[in-house]
Amino acid sequence: MATPRPFPAPDKALSVLNAATSVFLTHGFSGASTDMIQREAGVSKATIYACYPSKEDMFAAVIERQCATMAAAIRKIQTSPGDIAGTLADIGRAYLEIVLSDVGVALFRVVAAESPRFPDLGRRFYLAGPKTVASILAGHLSDAAQAGEVDLHPVGVQAAASLFIGMVRAEGQLECLMHPASRPSAEQLERWVWLAVDTFLGRFRTHTTPH
Repeated sequence: MATPRPFPAPDKALSVLNAATSVFLTHGFSGASTDMIQREAGVSKATIYACYPSKEDMFAAVIERQCATMAAAIRKIQTSPGDIAGTLADIGRAYLEIVLSDVGVALFRVVAAESPRFPDLGRRFYLAGPKTVASILAGHLSDAAQAGEVDLHPVGVQAAASLFIGMVRAEGQLECLMHPASRPSAEQLERWVWLAVDTFLGRFRTHTTPH
């Protein structure tokens, strides 16, 4: 029986993942190679393959780390019961800051470009990223609905959460994708967030005061 190869030390594994992130986001998936990642990480080829059996596995790890970072940022937001507007604004702001970051825009561009060839990677990105954020928001919206702040019966909680996330992301993400050199100001981010909040609550907020 063959002896299993030991998994690399945590610092080397992190170096590989950081190098993979840099190379993929700079050169795209198709333009990247394991040799380029090896040189960037400063490790042996054996270490690369001990961490990830294939380039696709490395790319999946890059996707999952970025999405996990985004989900963690959303989960740690402290919300106040009875303040659904503030909750929506805080979640929208945290989401936009990650989605419109240099890494967020570059990763979206690479995943979108490679999804036709590697649909599983696109699906993993969708489920771990936007879908997870919408599910976290759905929990807050469900609490707000039970408290009488919003009435989501016309569409349902999950669809309402996805609608809000889409409104927050749409204009800013499109602008950053089409104008790579531009970077929205803090004031512009706030305008996008509050436009989504006001539009959403204009449709779903109840006209009675919660008890």
